[in-house]
Amino acid sequence: MVQVGTIVWLASELMFFAGLFAMYFTIRSVQPGLWETQPLKLNVPFSAVNTVNLVCSSIWCQMGVFAAERFQPCALGAWWTPWTREHHWRNWGMREWYLLTYAAGSLFIAGQIFEYASLVHDNLSISTNGYGSVFYLTTGFHGLHVTGGLIAFLLIIGRSFATKRFGHKEAVAAIVTSYYWHFVDVVWIGLFFVIYVIK
Repeated sequence: MVQVGTIVWLASELMFFAGLFAMYFTIRSVQPGLWETQPLKLNVPFSAVNTVNLVCSSIWCQMGVFAAERFQPCALGAWWTPWTREHHWRNWGMREWYLLTYAAGSLFIAGQIFEYASLVHDNLSISTNGYGSVFYLTTGFHGLHVTGGLIAFLLIIGRSFATKRFGHKEAVAAIVTSYYWHFVDVVWIGLFFVIYVIK
């Protein structure tokens, strides 16, 4: 039931982002002249690296899911020596993979804040024009969703420390958190291509 409820909730979130995409394309059709100059202020290579980082975080999140499905909350050996045969990174548990995912997600948010600061320095803020408004609203709401995912990861990781036995309930909680994170990842890929790639 938790999994089904999460999927239904993500469907409603999909409608929310569909509205943001519709807003973006509507303002673009009304003020096409802004899209001839304003996108030149975007740092596409930097955003591409930030996107790759987020995609990698989704892969690491899924590795954590595989560990949770094995009811393995932590590494089988000392995780800080990942290159020895006994303590290979493939023996990591859900906790280690989710910590790595959390670090990558935090780096993504830091990159987004850096990009916002650079754009404001280049005189592009949310109140500058229509382009600035839709750029900050679409990417900003996505950033809030990423932040929500990071909080969820902290709760899941904390729960793995607090519980005496990592069982079905803990595994399901970790898995539905991954649904949300993959959703946020896919939405960003769409945003990246619409905002940074398609001119």
